[in-house]
Amino acid sequence: MTVEAQRSAAQYPGSPAARAWDAPEQVVTEAGGIAVSGLLLRAREPRVVLVALHGGATTAAYFDCPGHPELSLVRVAAGLGFTVLALDRPGYGASAPFTERLWDPQRRVDLMYSAVDQLVPDADRGAGTFVIAHSAGCELALRMAADPRGAALIGIELSGTGREFAAAARQILMGPQGPVERPRGLGDLLWQPASLYPPDLVGGAALAAVGPRLEAAAVTDWADTEFPALAARVHIPVRFTLGDHERVWRNDFAAMTHVGATFTAASRVVLNRQPGSGHNLSVGRSARAYHLGVLGFAEECLLTAGDGFDCLPRQFDGTEPVSAREVR
Repeated sequence: MTVEAQRSAAQYPGSPAARAWDAPEQVVTEAGGIAVSGLLLRAREPRVVLVALHGGATTAAYFDCPGHPELSLVRVAAGLGFTVLALDRPGYGASAPFTERLWDPQRRVDLMYSAVDQLVPDADRGAGTFVIAHSAGCELALRMAADPRGAALIGIELSGTGREFAAAARQILMGPQGPVERPRGLGDLLWQPASLYPPDLVGGAALAAVGPRLEAAAVTDWADTEFPALAARVHIPVRFTLGDHERVWRNDFAAMTHVGATFTAASRVVLNRQPGSGHNLSVGRSARAYHLGVLGFAEECLLTAGDGFDCLPRQFDGTEPVSAREVR
């Protein structure tokens, strides 16, 4: 535990920081002959189960930041009554040897739903299931939400993705034939400004994992085709977050409202630009603030699950042009 976390735990012994002493357990299950691994931390009296899906080139450890428990979504959420299951996505962790059997997107969706059912049975989920996903993990999360089983989710958080690349990112990431597999300059897009992260995390070495070949194929048509097609089939509440220092995706008012407009059937859409944050929201210095915002949204989804939201169906949290405020 870092000095900061120790200080917080000492000052507030009943706070989420105090639960940083509680480490998640490493879990493995099997579905259709394919192993699935992850991290699980059960709340004492779970209100909801939070299923967390990491981005590319990392694992479930992204949500339990190594060496920085004060930044851990898993530990903060468990202290507030949320059981958290952070899964290694298909092709990562225990499922890596089975990658060739996972090219079909529907099979990946079925695998995740099966893993959740086995690791956290309905009786242990409190009021239901909420999904949070980051970057490349949003492809899988949106497919889960658009699936018929997605109607039973209480809500979803998507972060670090989008419809339009930032100009500098497009030059680095996109080649004549589509996405470049190992583009030069990717590290700067993902980990700068360095001041937003603890020094030992900049560059991502502490979190790095080899991504499966299927991942590049899964996101080839993501921004232009897959994202809007899947978003239109989502009926549950959605929160979409980009850091105010995001460098991969456009995070201006127009670009973010463009994303929100694709969720034509969702009961509520909240667009959030997170202050003091880069691409990797869950391992930056602002991670705790971001995670508390996600948990607050999940709490709102839980409280209004029966009656719906008595508020604007579209909400923008972040700085926006005066002209945009005038026409709302």
